[in-house]
Amino acid sequence: MLKSDIKIYICHEYLSSETHYHNMIQRKQSVYLFLAALLNAGVFYFNLYQYHLIDSGPIVPLRVNDHFPSLLIALLITLIPLITIFLFNNRKRQISLSFLSLLGIIAFIALMLWRVNGLSKLVPPPHDGSYWIGAVLPVISLVFVFLAILGIRKDDKLVKSVDRLR
Repeated sequence: MLKSDIKIYICHEYLSSETHYHNMIQRKQSVYLFLAALLNAGVFYFNLYQYHLIDSGPIVPLRVNDHFPSLLIALLITLIPLITIFLFNNRKRQISLSFLSLLGIIAFIALMLWRVNGLSKLVPPPHDGSYWIGAVLPVISLVFVFLAILGIRKDDKLVKSVDRLR
């Protein structure tokens, strides 16, 4: 028996036994999706942007909670990865929900940039504005969701190759 045949046989035995298959829950993908959900939940706690309305005046934060569409999208991009973790038996649906999460994160980032750009139209215009931690979290989350999609596809290919051997 060749070394590659042994690996395929071990993988086949691992995936074919019911107890091991249900305990698998796609380890790496679950971690990536959980981290993405955790990072997306961080936008509720951290400011997206901070600025001064007048020089050396009080800091005015731009938060998710102050804008209903941002709040709704932030809620969705936090919940979708959590739901996706538990769909490990249906990898196609898991991939489609992960893509939906990617689109939601991109929409959230675009909405945040639009809101920050709209601040320049205020009278008086804001001074010394800067992006805050909450603006970076969705970008990092985007990377984790993308890594989860790659991992789910890799598992799907592995399961299909083992099914071909049966």
